[in-house]
Amino acid sequence: MGLSKTIWTNPTEYLRTEAPENPVLFFAPTVVQANARRFIDGFPGMVTYAVKSNPGEEMIENLAAAGVRGYDCASAFEIDLIRRLAPDAAIHYNNPVRSRAEIAHAVARGVKSYSVDSRTELTKLIELVPAEGTEISVRFKLPVAGAAYNFGAKFGATEELAAELLKVVAAAGFVPSLTFHPGTQCTDPHAWESYIREAARIAADAGVTIARLNVGGGFPSHRMQAVLPDLEAIFALIDRVATEAFGENRPLLVCEPGRALCGDAFTLAARVKAVRDGDHVFLNDGVYGTLTELPLIGVIDRIQVVDAEGTPRKGKLKPRIVFGPTCDSVDRLPGEIALPAGLAEGDYLIWHGMGSYSVVTNSRFNGFGDLQMATVLSLKV
Repeated sequence: MGLSKTIWTNPTEYLRTEAPENPVLFFAPTVVQANARRFIDGFPGMVTYAVKSNPGEEMIENLAAAGVRGYDCASAFEIDLIRRLAPDAAIHYNNPVRSRAEIAHAVARGVKSYSVDSRTELTKLIELVPAEGTEISVRFKLPVAGAAYNFGAKFGATEELAAELLKVVAAAGFVPSLTFHPGTQCTDPHAWESYIREAARIAADAGVTIARLNVGGGFPSHRMQAVLPDLEAIFALIDRVATEAFGENRPLLVCEPGRALCGDAFTLAARVKAVRDGDHVFLNDGVYGTLTELPLIGVIDRIQVVDAEGTPRKGKLKPRIVFGPTCDSVDRLPGEIALPAGLAEGDYLIWHGMGSYSVVTNSRFNGFGDLQMATVLSLKV
């Protein structure tokens, strides 16, 4: 898999010309850069990119070109990727659990920011990481709703433990900070409000003035036609509540969007392999490919259908059961998807908003997963 050297006008031009049998992800650099500028201009603090959502070199290069100067990394691979593509960027190693070898790797690469959510992991960091000029952010969790799924089930200290850890961080000579993650695809701005106010209470209980507050990721991408994320409202709420909660001790703010930066920059074309007895639709992509996330947080309904010539299929919509190409019975998209009644073998389903958690989850299970990528000037069909 790699980007095509040709820059196409739009996805339909490519489909009409190339007639691809394998799934294709179309990438629009202009969308990435516009998304980056939206965050840089609107968020009241430092913008870092969550590399895990889409670690493609084309993503990193375009984000760097747009002015993103920080990256949230979760592994040695991601750290090395950023050091190669954006060598002067700040790296925040915010996976709270790391082996000693991984910590040593990060120290050798000049990483100066880490997160932690447990006593045992903090002990490792204090032992292995030079304290001077190094930030340790204590990650905490709350039972807050409003996201597609909750990260608190795996990561985050309780409020009491977070205050305890923050005291230890400060006493050990590190730069003390706090961080949280409201949950993926969080469309309710007030999830951030609860976390920010609790962060102020944790800092007060610990008797520590924190340097920075990382308000996490969770910023939504456009998945549903009827729900257009209002990022500016989230930015404004974060700005207001941080001032109200911390007053004169307001910390510098950091965010780490992933899907909100990369999601809308990619569009997927999946070809119809068969329409079985007029009901079941089989695609050349599925849950073992780029559509892995759909059963987890719901189907993206921003779908258009075109025939082999790129002509839109119109007319009455019919709910269909949609399967992927593998012989595994779990390779099915959730629910039923409304598709044109005239849908036929050889048509393409165009899924918009497919840039996050698609490239990285695409597998070669059952011999499928040969994914192509093409650069386009526009994602409009």
